[in-house]
Amino acid sequence: MRHCILILAIILLAGCGTKATKLPQLEQPESIQKQMLVEQYYIGVDDIVAVNVWKNPDLSIRVPVRPDGKISVPLVGEVMAGGRTPESVSAEITRRLSRFIKDPQVAVILEELNSHEFLSRIRVTGAVRNPLSINYRQGMTVLDAVLEAGGLNEFASAASAKLFRRQGDKVQAFEIALDDILNDGEMETNYSLQPGDIVSIPERVF
Repeated sequence: MRHCILILAIILLAGCGTKATKLPQLEQPESIQKQMLVEQYYIGVDDIVAVNVWKNPDLSIRVPVRPDGKISVPLVGEVMAGGRTPESVSAEITRRLSRFIKDPQVAVILEELNSHEFLSRIRVTGAVRNPLSINYRQGMTVLDAVLEAGGLNEFASAASAKLFRRQGDKVQAFEIALDDILNDGEMETNYSLQPGDIVSIPERVF
């Protein structure tokens, strides 16, 4: 009986010691990752946007986002679309159209994600031999990205590496035990990457 209680206590203590900054190492199918990315997508320059106004085809348009981030909408005029979600742009157009149309129903749809490439890349920064931005590939891990960047340089602090990931409207940082990955083959923090992730390796403080 005492032996069982001791084992239970050890398990509970181990659970309490888990760091909140650990990221579950889960790989999601590419289709799910792309869906998540589009749901969180912010409109960018050169994206093709369709503005559909129900029962008002003359007001419905399909236009590219200009370099200044704006689109021109009939009756409404210029609307800032760049850096905003389709839902946000739709809400503004609806509000402004309500001065001319009773209860307008507006849908803003991203038809072509031409600025999507920027968000779908992985960036490796800091104390690596070749800091770079690379195309995301399904199944890519932290170690894959670091190796593509040429590995660490002589000034790298591998134990201080971090993964930065946007989750909603916030950017969260997750600790990477890169020294354990490279020296001991311990893959606990060799996280599966997602589009837009940043792997950062600082230099040692001498």
